[in-house]
Amino acid sequence: MLLKARIAITVILCLGLFSVNSALALSDKETDEILNSCEAVFKAMKDSNYRKLWSLITPESKETIVKDTYKELDKAGVITSRDNITSDFEECGSMCRSYWKGFLKSFKPDAALMDSKWAMGDVSGKEAEIIITYKKSQQPARVKMVKIDGLWKMGLTETFWTRKSLFFW
Repeated sequence: MLLKARIAITVILCLGLFSVNSALALSDKETDEILNSCEAVFKAMKDSNYRKLWSLITPESKETIVKDTYKELDKAGVITSRDNITSDFEECGSMCRSYWKGFLKSFKPDAALMDSKWAMGDVSGKEAEIIITYKKSQQPARVKMVKIDGLWKMGLTETFWTRKSLFFW
């Protein structure tokens, strides 16, 4: 009886360790895809390639940006629809360019690209986290990445909007 209990406990522990390790273990290719996708967002910002930037962020981020833009335009008395704003961002029209230029006055992509250390964080299924620590920061940014239709997208607003007042780049 004692031997069966020990065997059962050993099997349970081994299965537990195996499942944790397999959840954390990524292939080099998958790790590269996640990191490259994140880097591409910062490069698109730096290059003012807003159409590409828009294609590299999550639908949730897009929705938040459209909603925030709509609210600001409404406060300013500009009459438009969310659909018009969405189309403008997809085509990189005047609202899109104004939004990203304003955003990039306080958010410096070079801080992430040139002056930070990157490390893989937690990964589970279709979600991953990249830990980016700026050289002057005490707290790292934990960038949320989401796999959508086989491609890794950055959760820009999911990552940074909760820290709006804490931008360190």
